[in-house]
Amino acid sequence: SLADSITAEDVRLMRQRYPSVPVVTYVNTSAAVKAESDICCTSGNALAVVKSLNAPRVIMLPDEYLAKNIAAQTKVEIIAWNGRCEVHERFSAADIRELREAHPGVTVLAHPECPPEVVAEADFAGSTAAMSDYVGRHKPARVVLMTECSMSDNIAVDHPDVAFVRPCNLCPHMKRITLANIRAALEENRHVVTIDTHVAERARWAVERMLFV
Repeated sequence: SLADSITAEDVRLMRQRYPSVPVVTYVNTSAAVKAESDICCTSGNALAVVKSLNAPRVIMLPDEYLAKNIAAQTKVEIIAWNGRCEVHERFSAADIRELREAHPGVTVLAHPECPPEVVAEADFAGSTAAMSDYVGRHKPARVVLMTECSMSDNIAVDHPDVAFVRPCNLCPHMKRITLANIRAALEENRHVVTIDTHVAERARWAVERMLFV
């Protein structure tokens, strides 16, 4: 998974290589990685978080494509890690061209974890919430979302008057989360996660700092 692409030690090594450069970490990471970071971000607020630091250079972890897509929107130099979402990295610009040929007039929305060439080929790029807002505002007759299948399904429920074309890429990690598994975990106290207090405090600080942006 994306979270497995980086460790706390990796972040410390990046800090040694780029001293005094702030570290922005995507929320899809472990507490240990967050604890080594200056601030967290989501796909929806990443640009605002980067700008809030008022720094000429920023380290952005761990999603390489999210970092590159944010870099295209700012003059801040973005130093990226080489992690990638296994769902979004499978989309290509050729996929979009084929979809446009098969569905003339279709509006294409892409998640910023997609490769930059996919984002460039799309009509709009943004987080899941931003894509949902776009559909609500513009009411395209037909739309395709370059993101995980379930995310497209959720947005489709909110916009029943819009036809959704689904180029389905499933996330095996997300599919492990079911209501039955959640209920069992709560009832039987399964999968207990224990985090060192010091790590938890530092990770919480990085998340809370993001909330003030």
